[in-house]
Amino acid sequence: LFFSGLTAMEKKLAEYKCNTNEAIQLKLVRFPEELEDDNTTFNPEYSHQVFGDDEVAFGYKGLKILLYYIAGNLSTLFRIEYTSKVNEKFDCVEADDVESKIREIIPPGFCTNTDDFVSLLEKEVNFKPFGTLLHTYSVHNEEAGDDIMYQIYKADMTCPGFREYHERLQTFLMWFIETASFIDVDDERWNYFLVFEKYNKDGATLFATVGYMTVYNYYVYPDKTRPRVSQMLILPPFQGEGHGAQLLETVHRYYMSSPTVLDITAEDPSENYVKLRDFVHVKLCKDLLCFSPGRLMQGFSQEMVVEAQQKLKINKQHTRRVYEILRLRATDMGDAEQSRSYRLDVKRRLIGPYKKKQRELAKMRRCLRPEELTNQLNQIDLNMQHEQLEESFQQLVSDYRRVLERLAQA
Repeated sequence: LFFSGLTAMEKKLAEYKCNTNEAIQLKLVRFPEELEDDNTTFNPEYSHQVFGDDEVAFGYKGLKILLYYIAGNLSTLFRIEYTSKVNEKFDCVEADDVESKIREIIPPGFCTNTDDFVSLLEKEVNFKPFGTLLHTYSVHNEEAGDDIMYQIYKADMTCPGFREYHERLQTFLMWFIETASFIDVDDERWNYFLVFEKYNKDGATLFATVGYMTVYNYYVYPDKTRPRVSQMLILPPFQGEGHGAQLLETVHRYYMSSPTVLDITAEDPSENYVKLRDFVHVKLCKDLLCFSPGRLMQGFSQEMVVEAQQKLKINKQHTRRVYEILRLRATDMGDAEQSRSYRLDVKRRLIGPYKKKQRELAKMRRCLRPEELTNQLNQIDLNMQHEQLEESFQQLVSDYRRVLERLAQA
């Protein structure tokens, strides 16, 4: 009896578990009627930094964690709703304190009721982007049947109101970047680049936040800097429209004009970021003389390294990828000789780390094992190596082809 009672209890408690990625409902609001419109709601990709690896909140049924933001200045409405909650008196368990977990990452000064939020929404017409305008571009929107204008600004902490705005903006990192962390805004070596959409409301022009990038300026002896991209986020409603590429290219162009900048790097880049960076780099480099088809066929050269670094602030490692992508474009892969030459060229670069590892292993084995064994092991290793190498090569080529497809459409 006792055991069956336990499972009934366990079953009951299991009903009080909610997946926090589903419970958290985010919104970027322009018009009051959007508050009721489920189509404008989006959810986090991650919530483990706030709710633990299980991404579960315990103690509620039908839990909704509402985090609604005014589209431009990101003033916040934060509310928690649920249909029922465990009760300590009856269930002898305590519900998670969801509110304090959220309060830890969102700055104070948020609204808790809809009326206050709507009255702030009316003042949104006064919101203007921070900092200096670097770039304006438009994207054709099928739904609106119109071109929508976007602008990219560079801001810093001296812009009035920017510090508070940035505190609200950076909370999105927690939901969309797996290893996100907040930065030390008092360090003056941070640069902030922001993307805004211009839209009309009752005849006035307003601005909506689209995304942003933070870049840290590392000092390089004796008199140079090496900007490093730290975080980059395009908010989900705007993803897949090319804003990331516009932003990264604008940032490159901003630093290109500075003689003290060596090159631009990135901190722990995600796979998506690498694809984006490849595209932007290839777009910037494709018209340089050193990347003309004739030169590409002669192999990777120091001239490419120098020109890409001096003119475009692209480092050697990234220039090598650009070379491989553009050489793929110039290569007839149906031609046995051309495709063999390309494959060898790329694999020679890929095998570098393997060869180093091989040398280290050989050293170790000389100390540990008799000679004939070493040879056999090396043989096995080589076969595995060739398979891995071929796999890496095929993966690269398919990544490169995607970059080239995107380039052809640009």
